[in-house]
Amino acid sequence: MSADFTTTITVDATTQQAFDAINDVAGWWGRITGTTTRVGDEFVYVVPGLHYSGFQVVELQPGRRVEWRVTGSYLDFVDDHLEWTGTSVRFEIEEQAGGARITFTHDGLEPEDQCYEVCSNAWSMFVNGSLKSFIDTGVGAPYTFGGDEALSTADHDELHRQVVAAAGGRADG
Repeated sequence: MSADFTTTITVDATTQQAFDAINDVAGWWGRITGTTTRVGDEFVYVVPGLHYSGFQVVELQPGRRVEWRVTGSYLDFVDDHLEWTGTSVRFEIEEQAGGARITFTHDGLEPEDQCYEVCSNAWSMFVNGSLKSFIDTGVGAPYTFGGDEALSTADHDELHRQVVAAAGGRADG
C-alpha cells in the first residue's frame, strides 16, 4: 500500500466524460496558463503568494488515465519550497455500474512531508468537491483570483522562469 496521497470519487458520467472534465483544469481547479490536451503539453497553476506549480502532461489514455509530472514548484508555506518538484499527479478512471470511479493519487505527497496536511486537504476539496461536481453537474468550484491577485500570462511565465532557475535543474524532473 502506497503512502502517497490518494482519494477516490464516483461520478455519474461515462469514463470519457470524466476524462474530458479532468483535462478541463480551469473548470474544477482554477485558471491555468498552457494546455493539457496532448502528451508533452505544459501548464502552470498559481495561487498568488502561496503556491506555484508547473506541470507536464506525461500520459493521456482517453477514458482511462491522466498523469502530470510536476516540473517546477514553489510552496511558500513550507521549509522545502520545492517539495512538489519531481512528484506526479495521476487520475485513474474505471467504468462502474451507473458511472465511473476516479482514483486520484499525488505520487510523492507523503504523510512525512511538511505540506501533507494542507496539500492533502486542498486536493480533497478540489477532487472530492469541485471535480466531482464539475463532472456530475457541469459546475465546479475552481479557485478564482481578482483584483491584486489577478495574474497575467506574463506573470505566470515569469514565475515559471524563476522557479526553474531556483530549482537548479530539479525543475525538469
